[in-house]
Amino acid sequence: MLELVVLGLLMQGPMHGYDLRKRIREEFGPLANLSFGSLYPALGRMEQAGAIEVLTGGTPDLPRPSPTPGEAGTGSLTGERAALVARRASAVATALAGRGTRARKVYAITASGELLFARLLDSPDTPPGQEVRGFWLRIAFARHLTPQARLRLLERQRMHLLARLERADDHLARPARQLDRYERAIAAHVRETLASDLAWTERLLADERNLVAPKEPAPPPALAGLSALAAASRRQGASGRWPGPANAAPGAAEDRRMTAGTAGETGGAS
Repeated sequence: MLELVVLGLLMQGPMHGYDLRKRIREEFGPLANLSFGSLYPALGRMEQAGAIEVLTGGTPDLPRPSPTPGEAGTGSLTGERAALVARRASAVATALAGRGTRARKVYAITASGELLFARLLDSPDTPPGQEVRGFWLRIAFARHLTPQARLRLLERQRMHLLARLERADDHLARPARQLDRYERAIAAHVRETLASDLAWTERLLADERNLVAPKEPAPPPALAGLSALAAASRRQGASGRWPGPANAAPGAAEDRRMTAGTAGETGGAS
């Protein structure tokens, strides 16, 4: 999980080890207790594997204090020691003041690291007992996933929550032993939390599905009538007949009456 988070943060740009640790502690609760003792070995492993690279050198060595002319051999041990301590303190202060960002190691992700990050982010493999942590860490970097990969991530979380919710319901309905009122309240709270997480996941999943395949809005009623009329016109054009009970287009009956009348007048005239 630490490897995933480090690579995800470096996807945003190069960072110092100190800045990485600060961002991890501030933004990722599950890794809030991360120490330099675990971060820097991980950075070393990723650098050796070619997933990240160092852009600058290490911090400078502290300069050794040297006696100034006229101070050596004064005959006063206390005075010489005081002068030495003062010079050492001054040298340390100067060195620390010069340890700006240029002196620290700056880590950047490589092309191989980007491929590794994409593989870790889309992977369904999570250490046993780390499913919750793995999901939240992956969803934090979900913007780097393809829409289809985000759907897979949310579907896996949905199935995981459904299974846990089923176990919670079974625990409440058929506990292994008699629960007192407080134990039952805790079990009910766990069940409510799982149901809330499931509802949130399903809403997010529905939004993602709509982004992948947006639904066409239904036409207003007036436009729906026009659409039906247009469809009827297309059918009439294809068959040569106007659809209807009498297979007559609007006004066809009136046209027949007029034709009949004209024929009658012609017959009368002859």
